[in-house]
Amino acid sequence: MLSKQLLLLLGHVLFIQMIFAQEGQNIKFGKITASDFNNPALQFDSGANAVIIADIGNTRFEGNSHGSFTLIFTHFLRVKIMNKNGFDIGNREISLYHNQEGDFEKLYSLKASTFNLENALITETKLDEKAVFDVKFNNNINDKKFSMPALKEGAIFDIEYTVKSPFTFRLMPWSFQGEYPRLWSEYTVVIPPPLHYVMRIQGDEHFFIDTTKEVFQSYSVHFNNGASSDDNYSVNGNSTYKKWVKKNVLALQEEAFITTLDNYYSRVTFQLSYVQWDNKSEKHEVMSTWNARSKDLLEDADFGLALNRENGWMSDELKGIVHGSNSNTEKAKRIFYYIRDNFKVVSRDGYGKRGLYTHQSLKDLFKKREGNVAEINLLLTAILRKSGIEADPVILSTRDNGVANPSYPLLAEYNYVICVAFIEDKMVNLDASQPYSRYGQLPNQCYNGWAHIVNEERPMPIYFSADSMLESSLTNVIIVNDEKGKPIGGFSKNYGNNESNDVREEIASSSLIAYEKKIQTANESNFKIDNFRIDSLKMADYPMVLHYDFEPKNLIAADILYFNPMMGEGYKSNPFKSMERHYPVEFPYLIDETYMLNLYIPAGYTVDELPKSARIAFNENEGFFEYLIQKGESNIQMRMRLKLNKSLFLVDDYGALRDFFAYIVKKEGEQIVFKKIK
Repeated sequence: MLSKQLLLLLGHVLFIQMIFAQEGQNIKFGKITASDFNNPALQFDSGANAVIIADIGNTRFEGNSHGSFTLIFTHFLRVKIMNKNGFDIGNREISLYHNQEGDFEKLYSLKASTFNLENALITETKLDEKAVFDVKFNNNINDKKFSMPALKEGAIFDIEYTVKSPFTFRLMPWSFQGEYPRLWSEYTVVIPPPLHYVMRIQGDEHFFIDTTKEVFQSYSVHFNNGASSDDNYSVNGNSTYKKWVKKNVLALQEEAFITTLDNYYSRVTFQLSYVQWDNKSEKHEVMSTWNARSKDLLEDADFGLALNRENGWMSDELKGIVHGSNSNTEKAKRIFYYIRDNFKVVSRDGYGKRGLYTHQSLKDLFKKREGNVAEINLLLTAILRKSGIEADPVILSTRDNGVANPSYPLLAEYNYVICVAFIEDKMVNLDASQPYSRYGQLPNQCYNGWAHIVNEERPMPIYFSADSMLESSLTNVIIVNDEKGKPIGGFSKNYGNNESNDVREEIASSSLIAYEKKIQTANESNFKIDNFRIDSLKMADYPMVLHYDFEPKNLIAADILYFNPMMGEGYKSNPFKSMERHYPVEFPYLIDETYMLNLYIPAGYTVDELPKSARIAFNENEGFFEYLIQKGESNIQMRMRLKLNKSLFLVDDYGALRDFFAYIVKKEGEQIVFKKIK
């Protein structure tokens, strides 16, 4: 006879299954009918290349033989391909975590099939097991990668699998939204009483189903206390049951001026906070503090262990670098420029421009003169310390990686390492890994909210705001008549810091001649370029200045001449094309653009029409656009300025911002009309 405890356990399992059935979708792997291919509901997002019909996840726990719990995550996905541009959704990957002690997550029961409707008959093409490949992502994660077979326009595919994980801190997150629309997105978790998680919901918190309840369950946990002592522990109590469902979720499409859409997808994530087996036992804290996490990182051989060593091998090189320095500021600058100019970022195993950890010793890095970002900036930190300057590593999340939550020390949210030096009561932020970095100014990608100083005693947060970056540019154009009455011109543009670096990288990857040709090609209908040159091209600490002479092509003999005073430098189209936007506008920096023109009226012509001057403010003091133009006795002077005093504009401002730039595009497109004197 079955024991009462086993019968009780079976009853609980059936109860949970009954709850799932009452609130879930009646959809199963491979159960496809002809009507599924022409479901009218698929048209709710008419512009979609593919539609996720159902995305259903379930995480439950069972006791294991290691004195803990095993997570069992089951995932079912059904997708309809609307057109060939949706084939990319058929490229799938399943990430599996493992640690250095030999524990690992394992994939079970992977099933995947593509269904096509041909001549009123449904054909099924199954995924071949040999088409699933193992790919190393990093030292802790391997991916199972595969592509769905037989994808055609109109196809439907199903995927179903289970992952078992011994890591209770890896409670699977869930995204209810993404780059493809979803008819039904569902996630269910049942959490045992000893495990306590901090839950974070991001994005829209309105759900079709949002259920939280307690369900009584029993778990059997086995403790191995040695060769002669084993204990079985029965955990009985109310588990926490949570279920979320969203219906008809529109896709978020990436538009201009956004860090990453990952910041705005509707999703739920979990962080294991503590474990408490019963009310009488002590809490085992799992969620670390920044002090403890800093200590762990500084003792990690792949991060900060080398920072506190003697590092005597640095001494001889350091003497040559800082010899003659009169202050710590001068000393820090010399060290920074030495590292920046003599070390190159290279990528190994997917690491290079991103990542927190080193893959070689600092001594080897010093010999090879190449490494990843973390290695180069940790070397900078170590050499600064060796010179007697207080310095610490800083971890942050770059703009394309999403915003890190400063409340919890979750290293998975961070992907970049810089250095902070404390000099003369000031904090100086340094990144020597980028060839065009400036002393005291980070690359634009680093200005993405909260970062953290890795220091056991004072692990301070630092806020890097895009509002602290100003991109200021000035363009000057003059057009005169030569001794023969032929119009000739001179052009100069002072680039902003970020645009200077972008152009330097572009020229480094091609050539100066190629860049000149690019500008000539873009303006070949307007003018011919001569005497092309760039100041400060190889001086990364200074903004670049572009110069060239030109001959206008549109100021030649004709009864009526049309001339755009912006000379192709203005906004040719509105960067904000969508009527609506569901996430903020995030400029990478503050904008201050000035354009000035001094145009001598072509010989033999008079001004027939002149654009009107205008000045409009955006939200009173958040920005403005001015277009000032006036006619003199023999010339026309014009000045345009666009200034934005903030980098972040919320959704409520989008309509006004779109209209603001629409006005700019229209105004900058206006022309001066010259009429021939007869």
